[in-house]
Amino acid sequence: MRRRDFITAFGAGAALLPLGVHAQSSVKSIGFLRTTSATAWGSWVGAFTQRLNELNWVDGRNVAIEFRWAEGNYDRFTEIASEFARRKVDVIVTSGGAVTAAKQVTQSIPIVFAVANDPVGMGLVASFARPGGNVTGLSLQAPDLSGKRIEIIREVVPDLRRLAILGNIGYPASMLEMNEVQDTAKTLGVEGVSWRSGASRTSCRCSTS
Repeated sequence: MRRRDFITAFGAGAALLPLGVHAQSSVKSIGFLRTTSATAWGSWVGAFTQRLNELNWVDGRNVAIEFRWAEGNYDRFTEIASEFARRKVDVIVTSGGAVTAAKQVTQSIPIVFAVANDPVGMGLVASFARPGGNVTGLSLQAPDLSGKRIEIIREVVPDLRRLAILGNIGYPASMLEMNEVQDTAKTLGVEGVSWRSGASRTSCRCSTS
């Protein structure tokens, strides 16, 4: 199983294991909110439903999965999350920037994220040891890794003097990464030049000169 499939499978298990202590006869509902398209997330969906089946949660029998795809449109995150809140699903499974949108619309429905760059830094959870609230999941620790990447680039290109960074100001995790890159670059004596875009999709590109 590939790493991303494992992450999704883990999210499925974390989302529904607590439900196992309740009546198995009732149908539970999962709001499955993904940031891009069904095509891009095909393998994740396969791993998700497979793990649910292994835990005896079968879509259409004792669980109903409502799939929604934001197609990379940030405005859709809140719209879809609000729909799930109105429908009172039992759990919302999502990732990335959509986690923040889901948390803003409900403080009672459990939210499980398959991937989040820095849940503590983004204010999604209080801490790793005691997340608190209604949000939990897996973290990539992206800001820390961003700094490490700059250190590796500097080892590969010892005479690196100037670094260009492009990020989306509409995505808090992107800004955390950019700040970490800037701080690390300054420590290494590299000039950091940043461009902050408000585009609907997050992008990050580095170049040297």
